[in-house]
Amino acid sequence: MNNIIGIIGAMDIEVSALIEKMDKPVQEIVGGITFTKGTLCGKDVVISKCGIGKVFAAMCAQTMILKYAPRYIINSGVAGALSKELNILDAVIATKMVQHDMDTSPLGDPKGLISGINVVEIESDADVSSQLEKAANELKVRTARGIIASGDQFIADPDRKAEIVSLFGAIACEMEGASIAQVCYVNKVPFCVMRTISDGKGEAMDYQTFAVSAAKKSMEIIEKFLLDA
Repeated sequence: MNNIIGIIGAMDIEVSALIEKMDKPVQEIVGGITFTKGTLCGKDVVISKCGIGKVFAAMCAQTMILKYAPRYIINSGVAGALSKELNILDAVIATKMVQHDMDTSPLGDPKGLISGINVVEIESDADVSSQLEKAANELKVRTARGIIASGDQFIADPDRKAEIVSLFGAIACEMEGASIAQVCYVNKVPFCVMRTISDGKGEAMDYQTFAVSAAKKSMEIIEKFLLDA
């Protein structure tokens, strides 16, 4: 069985420190996306910065699966809070992923239904999720488990936030994880999404202030996870 672990982040700040620490890294560009294969914390990994948004994320995940056949894929990085219980630099580990901008409801479908696979929620791998939570807790990072919503929008409007919470029960939102989940689902590859909160109220000012430190925290959790795996 292939033991390589796939790690995907959307931006340089979400993966650069991990790539810099890899042993014997080998890079390959496929479809304009750079994949770096090597070892990190003694584990075989392939790491990629996919780019922002669901299309780039899906491209990256599918290519990673076809080319490297990872045992599972972790999507990590930053997210905005939808729950008042979350604070900046808390880690959110997805129980399920939804696409809040998927909407064929005029045809009678529930909002968020993914056509073709006919599901709204895609479940994260329970074992990987638990290991990530354990790693975060050992680093004294406050954690939460719940639904994360993805869409090609930066969610800052309070009414839109409330709508996503009402429809999906999501506690955090971002722009890539659910598309990676969909690709993993159809390819039968386990996955988990772990995000650190960069904007406690879903505001652009919070994001601009805390994105780098939140991304750093996320990478620290990944390293601890790999050391313990």
